[in-house]
Amino acid sequence: MYQIKVNDKYDFKISSDLKPTVDGEAIDIDVAKLSGNKINILYNHHSYNVEVVELNQLEKNAVVKVNGNVYSLTIKDQFDQLLAQLGMDNLAASKVLQVKAPMPGLVLNVLVKEGDEVKKGDSLLVLEAMKMENMIKSPTDGTVKKIEIKQGDKVEKNQVLISFS
Repeated sequence: MYQIKVNDKYDFKISSDLKPTVDGEAIDIDVAKLSGNKINILYNHHSYNVEVVELNQLEKNAVVKVNGNVYSLTIKDQFDQLLAQLGMDNLAASKVLQVKAPMPGLVLNVLVKEGDEVKKGDSLLVLEAMKMENMIKSPTDGTVKKIEIKQGDKVEKNQVLISFS
């Protein structure tokens, strides 16, 4: 059973055999695949042209356009629902408060300063290890609280490099 939330408002459930239900009632639809990421759905004698605009399989969300109107979808499969029932659904979303050295090395360049706002994936520093330069990126969105190292420092594996607030 898939649970789909539309615009963080409306909930739909679709069984694993892809039969949709609304408020527990099965609904009868006809689906025709058009080209690429477009389909046509017939429901209650009305035609709906659906286009998948954006799909993020890792985060299980999508943006679709239905007859020109844009909707954002959040999709949960049976495993996501089970984790939510067990209270373990937000463990992966816990905020990362520190960046640690993934290996011993030499800090070549620190690209941020205390107080900087960073986004997930932003470059934080360059660490040289085994004659290779490694770009250390931010694992989360946040504000740089404290920089524990400076250019030229030698660091050990798991040493704290940067703290976030």
